[in-house]
Order: sequence, then C-alpha cells, then structure tokens
Amino acid sequence: MKKNNTKWVILFLAPGVLLFSFVMLSSLLVLIGTSFTDWFIGSKITFVGLKNYIYLFTEDKAFLQSIKNTFVWILLQSTIHVTIGVTVALLLSKKKWYSSPVRTIFFIPNIISSAALGMLFLCVMNPQFGLINGLVSRITGEKFIQNWYNDPKTAFLSVTLTWLPYAGLVTILVMAEMSSISEDLFEAARIDGATSFQIDMHIVLPLMKNIIGTCVILAATSMLQKLDVIMMTTSGGPGARTMNMPMYIYKTVFSNNNYSLANTQGVILIILGVVVLKVIRTLFRMDKEEE
Repeated sequence: MKKNNTKWVILFLAPGVLLFSFVMLSSLLVLIGTSFTDWFIGSKITFVGLKNYIYLFTEDKAFLQSIKNTFVWILLQSTIHVTIGVTVALLLSKKKWYSSPVRTIFFIPNIISSAALGMLFLCVMNPQFGLINGLVSRITGEKFIQNWYNDPKTAFLSVTLTWLPYAGLVTILVMAEMSSISEDLFEAARIDGATSFQIDMHIVLPLMKNIIGTCVILAATSMLQKLDVIMMTTSGGPGARTMNMPMYIYKTVFSNNNYSLANTQGVILIILGVVVLKVIRTLFRMDKEEE
C-alpha cells in the first residue's frame, strides 16, 4: 500500500519539481553565475570574480543608500504597519455597529493597484494643486507650496506614507485567526473580572503570536520587492534619497544596461531576504513550534 502511495506522490510531484527546476532553479543559477562576470548586452561575457561585489560595497554610494533605505522600510513595515493592522483588528473584533463599514473602508487601499495608488498620491501631494498644500494654505491663509516628493527633507517620509498606514491585509488575517479562539476563554476571563484590555493583552495577543509573525514576514518581504509606487512617485530620487534595492536593480538594468552588476545586486537582495526571514522566525520562535 505504501509503495503504491509513493508512486502516486512521485507522479504528482514530478511536474511541479521539474517546472520549479527549469524556471526557478536554473534562473537562480544563472543569476549567481553571471554575478561574477562583466556582462553588457551585446558584449562578450568575461569572468571578473568578486569585482562586482567589491565595487558595490566600497565605491557605489547609491547602492549603499538603497540598502539603508530598504532596511529602514523593512523595520517600519514590520513594526508600525503591523501594529496598526493588529490594533484595528482588536478594535473591530468588539463587534460594534461601526465594525463592518470600517473594516470595508480600511481594506479599500489594499485592493487598489499600486500604480493607481501612486498616481493618487502624486495628485494629493502635487505642489501646485495638491490637497495637502491646499489644506495648509486654507489653514494658514497664505499660499503654501511644498514639493513633497522632490524635497530631500520630505521625500522619504512622503513615499513611506503611500503604503505604511494601509494594513488592511494584516487586519483581515488577524481577525480570521481571532475567530478560531474559543468563546469559553473569553467567558472565563470575564467571570474572573478581566477587562477587555486585559483579555486582549493576556489572551488574544499571546494566541495570535504565529499569525502576527506571519504578518511581519509578509510586511518585511513586501519591502524587498517594492518597486511600482517608488517608480511612480520619485524613481528613487531626489538623488538616492528614496532609492531601494529593487528600484536600483531596475535602473542598473534599463538605464545602465549592466546586467552583471544588476544580477550581483539581485544575489545580495536574495541573501538579505533569507536573513530577514530567518531573523523574524527566530524572534517569534516559529521554527521551534513546528518541530
């Protein structure tokens, strides 16, 4: 019986394994291999060893800035973004009259495409007719013009606000997990005199550790692939103030035509993603609970 099952398992896994090996694994090997070369489209590929890696970490200031920005955004997204989502989930779980409409409204930014969201914020923060400048002008009574995305002092924060507060996915995931908690736990806590805040802190949140860890992973890894909104708003500028690693890889390929250097950055991005994933799983002790 076991032999028959093994054959069927191999039969059904084979197409997926072959497809993964052909599409993903082969691409990964090419990515790693070409990171040790000098490769421009139309030119001969030559082996240069660690030259690309040494150049990126010793001479390319824009790349170092992109790593710094990526780390900061990962930190902000993993903390503030997830905290907002979890807090809203706890508030909406009280099942007040406003819970359903607020949940729907809060999730709307998550169903809008990133390109559309970028265009929306370009209009809202437009220096000439933007909503933000208009409100400040009405409040102060004086003409206020601020180029939020082109000013080095405000560009980073302005770009961050295009995604940081919109934690609808985190809220939905946490609320779905909360629905699996037995009502008996809440009833017992209320009988013992626990307040709503104490129930949330000592019952709900400890039981939500795994799903919150999953949300942190999703939030952090999303910053490792964030490209569209940055491209729509600042393209990484001014200078490299809002440059992240995906945006820099894009510019290296399509502006500089340097495929080997872009692949080197891609390898570093993959390593960064693995490290971030491992750190988060360790902090939330997710590996131990799966053993």
